[in-house]
Amino acid sequence: MEKNQKPLSIGLLGPLSLRFCRTAVTASAPKQRQVLALLALNAGRVVTVPTLIEELWGDRPPRSHATTLQTYILQLRNALAAAGCGNLRARQIISTRHNGYLLEDHACETDVEVYNRHLVAGREAAESDDHRRASHEFSRALQVWRGSALVDVRMGPILEIEAASLEESRLGALERRIEADLALGRHSDLLAELTLLTARNPMNENLCALLMTAMYRAGHVGRSLQVYHRLRAVLNDELGVEPGPRVQRLLAAILAGDPGLEGGVTAIAS
Repeated sequence: MEKNQKPLSIGLLGPLSLRFCRTAVTASAPKQRQVLALLALNAGRVVTVPTLIEELWGDRPPRSHATTLQTYILQLRNALAAAGCGNLRARQIISTRHNGYLLEDHACETDVEVYNRHLVAGREAAESDDHRRASHEFSRALQVWRGSALVDVRMGPILEIEAASLEESRLGALERRIEADLALGRHSDLLAELTLLTARNPMNENLCALLMTAMYRAGHVGRSLQVYHRLRAVLNDELGVEPGPRVQRLLAAILAGDPGLEGGVTAIAS
C-alpha cells in the first residue's frame, strides 16, 4: 500500500457506506452504524465514551452500556478485518484512546472531507471574483451528496445536530453556486431550479432574492415582483414579520430599474 493512501472510504452524505480497498464493509446493526457515523464525522478527533453513550442511549443508558459500546467497536473492527485489512490494521484505523475512540483520519477518507475541500476552494475562488472556478468547485461539492445526510442512520441527539449542520452547509453551498452562475450571466438557465428551490423553501430570503434577480435579468420584471409578494405573504402569515433589509433594497432597485442589477452579484449580496 502506498504511503499516504487512504483505502478506507466512508460515505455519510446519503446512505451510509463503508468500503475498504473497493470491498464493501458491512455495518448493519443500527447502533453500530450510529457509532461509525459519529466516529467518521469526527475523523482525526477523539470521540469520548460519554459522547457515544449520549448519542446511543440519551440520558437512559443500560447498566451494560460500557460493555455494549466495546462490542460495537469490536464488531466494526471485525468487519474491517474481514474486508482484508487485518486485525492489527483494523485496530490502527479505529484506535482506543483515553476515555474514547479515534477513527484515524490518515487511514480513511469520508465524503464529508471531499465535500469540504471543494467548499473551501469555492469560497476562495468567490472571494477572488473567479466566478467560473467558484461555480465549478461548488458544483463539485454538491455532486458528492447522494441524498440527505445520514439518511439511513438512526440518529440520536448528537447526530441530529451534525446532520442539520451538514444540510445547512449544503444549502449555503447551493446558494453560493447560484450566485456564481448569476455573475456569469446564466440567469435564464437558473429560473427553473430557483423556482423549485423557493417553492420548497418559501421563507428562505436568500433564495427568493436570487430568483428575483434572475427573473429581472431575464426580462420578467412582473414575475420578479410576484416572487417578492409571495415571500412577504408567507413571512407575514407564518411569523408576522416583513422581509429583511436586503430583500427590501432589492425590491427598491427593481422598482427603480437600477442598472446595477444587470450584472455581477453586488445588488443581491449587499
